[in-house]
Amino acid sequence: MSKERARRRAAREAEAARRRLVRERALARRARRRALVRRLVPTVRRGRTGRLPRYSRGERASIVALSLAAVVLIWLFVPDLALRVMLVMLLLLVLPVIVVIALDRRF
Repeated sequence: MSKERARRRAAREAEAARRRLVRERALARRARRRALVRRLVPTVRRGRTGRLPRYSRGERASIVALSLAAVVLIWLFVPDLALRVMLVMLLLLVLPVIVVIALDRRF
């Protein structure tokens, strides 16, 4: 009777060792794959890395386009040269405030 139990226990232990080996191989394969992907995929920087990445490309394009349109309208409809220059300077001075008010994401 004890020989039969010892044989069954040995079979169970051998099966458990085989499962453990298969699991360890799978974990090692997964770790190698993750390391490879980590090496190939560029890292994503979180937060602001400079001044411009705060806004998307479309938002920056609209800021520039609307500013240029305002400058063109000033130059077309204002007759006095000194007033044109002052209005353009005022626009450039107030533009950051307008952008923050219009596009700020902190609600």
